[in-house]
Amino acid sequence: MNKINRYIFCELFLVFVIAILATTGALFLDKLLYLTEVIINKGVSFYNVTKMILYIAPAFLVLTIPTGVLIASVVTFSRISTDSEITALKAGGISLYQLLVPVMALSLFAYILTGFMMIYGLPNGNQAFRELLFRILRTQANYEIKSKLFNNDFKNMIIYVDEKDENSPLMKGIFISETTKEGENRIINAEKGTLLSDKNAFVVQMKLTNGTIHRLGKDKKNYHTLKFKRYILEMEIPKPEEIGGNLLRGNRELSISKLKEKIEKHKKEGITISNELVELHKKFSIPFAALIFGLIGAPLGVKCSRSGKSGSFTMSLFVIVFYYILLLFGESLGDTGKLHPFLAMWLPNFVVIIIAVYLVYKTANELPFKYWQYTLDKLMESYHYVKRFLISDIGLKKIAFLLFVCY
Repeated sequence: MNKINRYIFCELFLVFVIAILATTGALFLDKLLYLTEVIINKGVSFYNVTKMILYIAPAFLVLTIPTGVLIASVVTFSRISTDSEITALKAGGISLYQLLVPVMALSLFAYILTGFMMIYGLPNGNQAFRELLFRILRTQANYEIKSKLFNNDFKNMIIYVDEKDENSPLMKGIFISETTKEGENRIINAEKGTLLSDKNAFVVQMKLTNGTIHRLGKDKKNYHTLKFKRYILEMEIPKPEEIGGNLLRGNRELSISKLKEKIEKHKKEGITISNELVELHKKFSIPFAALIFGLIGAPLGVKCSRSGKSGSFTMSLFVIVFYYILLLFGESLGDTGKLHPFLAMWLPNFVVIIIAVYLVYKTANELPFKYWQYTLDKLMESYHYVKRFLISDIGLKKIAFLLFVCY
């Protein structure tokens, strides 16, 4: 039995690694254009870009590690079922419950790894990313603002510099268009300016001299003009979520201890703590998904064996989408206070684990699944239809048109 467990675990682990690399790489493709621009246009070294990728990787891995467990479990058991290996094992007196031992071992490893990423990797990676980005902005400010070009590297701000001294931070003929957090539009003109930085506050500032501020109110009715001799403009550094997507935002960047401190502080101040509690429970509920995905993947792989690799992939994709839709739905209800944060974040796990136990029981006892084949056939038809649509000329033209309209 030990040899069988090692054999299944090795195959599971190989598919698990490939699945993580593929899914994480697919998520990084969305950021490839930005990273290419950072290397080519801004002069950031390839070494620093690699460090940026490593720092934001935990934001993707907390999702792709549980996904990798599911794909590995489904694909492996689909393969051994197709090759009749599972039939031979059952004939030798080995049940599906015994075959789940290497699956749960991999799931436990993924659970620990995801928990580490969620609790330590995400906050620390985010902090390291901020420090690296600030250091780049501070030490390489000469490339951040270029003369004779409209620079939009800083959030809600477009900067144009007429002249720039290559041997000093002095800039001349400065034009700045800014939209404030309050929704006001400002135009700033200045004769000269230099960049300043505050390492402790992670703030980059521009010290302007002899200029004018034109301010248009949020209602587009009030207009003000202000002349100044000296003015310090605070410039917002791009945040990790602008590179890592919505995976890093707000309370998700905080560690467990920081979240608890914030919760206690908000309690004393009478501020709602729904969002903070949601993020706190999420740090434990998402890693737990790795355990459930391993459990549900084995029976799905056995049942999808007749449909081949396409059926396995389709079913894996369906489970992943189903789980994360429940997770996003629960998060939305928890943030708004319509559902208790604990129930909001753990409800997807409760639903999926009930389905997983049902599938394992039915498969282990070789009991028939009512409407199973009909449902699988419909999913396969939908998968092949979407696949044919995406690779057809008409489909490509429609997708290109929709992307153009949305852009």
